[in-house]
Amino acid sequence: MKGIFLLAAGALLSAGVYAQQVSGTVKGANGKKLYLFDDQDNNPDDSLTIQNEQFTFKVKAGKEPSVYALILQDVNYPMLFVSGGEPIHFTTTTATYPLASAVKGNENTVAMQAYQKAFDPLIKRAQDLNQEAREINPEDEPTKNAFRKKADQFSKDIVKTGTDFIKSHPKSIASIWLMMNELRSRVEPAEFQQLFESLDKSVRESAYGNSVTAYIKSLKANAVNIPADDFSQEDAKGNPVKLSSFRGKYVLVDFWASWCGPCRQENPNVVKAFNKYKGKNFTILGVSLDNDRDRWLRAVQQDGLAWTQVSDLKGWGNEVAVQYGIQSIPANMLIGPDGTILARNLRGEELEQKLQEILK
Repeated sequence: MKGIFLLAAGALLSAGVYAQQVSGTVKGANGKKLYLFDDQDNNPDDSLTIQNEQFTFKVKAGKEPSVYALILQDVNYPMLFVSGGEPIHFTTTTATYPLASAVKGNENTVAMQAYQKAFDPLIKRAQDLNQEAREINPEDEPTKNAFRKKADQFSKDIVKTGTDFIKSHPKSIASIWLMMNELRSRVEPAEFQQLFESLDKSVRESAYGNSVTAYIKSLKANAVNIPADDFSQEDAKGNPVKLSSFRGKYVLVDFWASWCGPCRQENPNVVKAFNKYKGKNFTILGVSLDNDRDRWLRAVQQDGLAWTQVSDLKGWGNEVAVQYGIQSIPANMLIGPDGTILARNLRGEELEQKLQEILK
């Protein structure tokens, strides 16, 4: 929970910036340093010493909202706000920081403060749990098991609190910030994607939304036990073939190309597996990253690839390969009858062993 403010990568400020005033009253904070951070790195943009319990910063505000943090000396957690719109003003105290008793400013900043208030009880619980963990005797298994149950319930409470907040704030940058900082390590990829898709289009298409989209793509390139997204691509005769048309069978989606030496070397192993298990509710769907039709079809014939083959002949721009984040070939994914990805990048004996395991 110390990572409640994690600096998000890749959220660029738009061109045409202007200065926006961010000010506040922090009772009891005279003489304390206050630091202003943006979301680009861990270096402060500005700092000041609070005088007369007041502070004022000027921040860059572009066409897109960006998350900033105000870190008060001797306080572990930052006060977050979002640039854009009218001037922002906080009223708080050293005892309650980073929570504000009053916030004036844009709706994104008001929502960000609501997010921090919603998670404040969880932060306090996390501190207590961390202290409890430090005091557990490593040899005390009953106490360790009891603590694991507490930690598991704590994680569930984080997910519920976060999910409830997102559902009630679909148009807020705070929701996407919460997703990346609190939920992505605690929910399954499919649930994470569903939460993202529940957000308003304006948030999904923001710079932060683009970062989440890239993250989801990386999940799809590596994760197992998640649903395989459907796709459609034409076979050699120009007929569209949908992945979902193989539902009810085990199907190996095999990414390869005629020009790929390692792919051609692996093809005999794939042929062997196909011939051995094709009568046991198993098949293969080849997706070629070729850009030359003749070379593609000649390699299919030469290597004896007697299963369905598709390609859009766009090379590395193959839309299915891009959809699944394929960055090197050969690559494959084994999909179960219910459309779930069971395994990835099975080669040689490993492919046969996996098929033998599930196709007894």
